[in-house]
Amino acid sequence: MSNGILLGVVLPIALFVIMLGMGMTLTLKDFARVFRLPKAVLTGLSGQMLLVPLLAFVVVSLFALPPELAVGLMVLSFAPGGATSNMMTFLSRGDVALSITLTAFASLLTPFTIPVLTQFALEHWMGEAQAIELPVVQTMMKLVVITVVPVSLGMWLHHRKPELSARLGKVVKPLSIGFLLFIIVGIVVKHWQQMPAFLAQVGPAAICLNLLALSCGYFYARLMGLSVPQQITTGIEVGVQNGGTALLVTGAILGNSQMSVSPVIYGILMLGPSLVFGLWWGKRLRQSEAQLKSSLVS
Repeated sequence: MSNGILLGVVLPIALFVIMLGMGMTLTLKDFARVFRLPKAVLTGLSGQMLLVPLLAFVVVSLFALPPELAVGLMVLSFAPGGATSNMMTFLSRGDVALSITLTAFASLLTPFTIPVLTQFALEHWMGEAQAIELPVVQTMMKLVVITVVPVSLGMWLHHRKPELSARLGKVVKPLSIGFLLFIIVGIVVKHWQQMPAFLAQVGPAAICLNLLALSCGYFYARLMGLSVPQQITTGIEVGVQNGGTALLVTGAILGNSQMSVSPVIYGILMLGPSLVFGLWWGKRLRQSEAQLKSSLVS
């Protein structure tokens, strides 16, 4: 399969399926939660939408990445985590409801924020001589069709046809994972000879960004006075990014497979630190609960 079909056809379909599956886990209550937990939701969203891009800008500048790889990592920072961050929050005993709410709002906001921020990244790192044209309004429309529309459809199915939604959910999740793995393998194969050099360039920057995002997200939530489960959730939501959306922008819209290398590398390398962060906090919470029960019994 050619790279153009992989990124231009298979990737948008994969993301549509992923967002459809995510929509089937959401309800209107997830959006209404902002009125009950405004500080937690706004802290999480500001961490995702503002803090991560700022950290990425610092990291990319310090590591002096080549232009295409720099833009790729920046685009990734504009795409907050989705189902992966929800799963990690569950494993770490964080606030799953808050995680789902942040995912819901991010799916509505990113179609409008990513094109504008990506245009800035292109102008800053590519320069006028190598400028890549990004039709901002057209990109917004594409992202709305591939993200907001399937999420809305998934929510409608979940509300109106819950049994069908439950059956489809069992198929959509493995199908979407399979699609993404297929695309990642395709990008790696295309740049196989260059991959060791790309990994040496992007790997340290990706690990640094992930560790900074996890820790800054956690301490930001702590500074804002959120509960421990909410602190864990914010750390994960800030540290875990949505590689699928980033690949859509770099590969399908910008048509630059080299830019797609950074989201692929980050998406793989972020799993280790993020899982360690989540599982360590999950263990600490279990120990605290056990000590509390023991003290109550005694």
